[in-house]
Amino acid sequence: MAPEQLHALLRRHQERIDARVSELTAEMDALTRTRRGEFDDDEHDPEGATLSSQWSMLAGLLESAREDARQADAAVRRLDAGEYGICAACHRAIPPAQLEARPVRQRCVACSR
Repeated sequence: MAPEQLHALLRRHQERIDARVSELTAEMDALTRTRRGEFDDDEHDPEGATLSSQWSMLAGLLESAREDARQADAAVRRLDAGEYGICAACHRAIPPAQLEARPVRQRCVACSR
């Protein structure tokens, strides 16, 4: 894969991650506003998930999305350093199909096992 194709692949990946982080941040902000207007003890609400459980779930999803963003940034740094697409374990080129499936991949499938 040519360098400009790799840059485009990573840019698209980063855009998807950034959109996910923005979406989750907005959901978290909305939940924060809701929690301020509700009683602190929402554990007895028979209408389904509690605000606390929603908060925990969103916090985990947001942290995961932020970690994905950090990995994408690291992949761009590897690309700029000429190290992107090279397996960190066997030092062979990672097949383009594997990079397309997981753009932040640092190891080929064989070494990941």
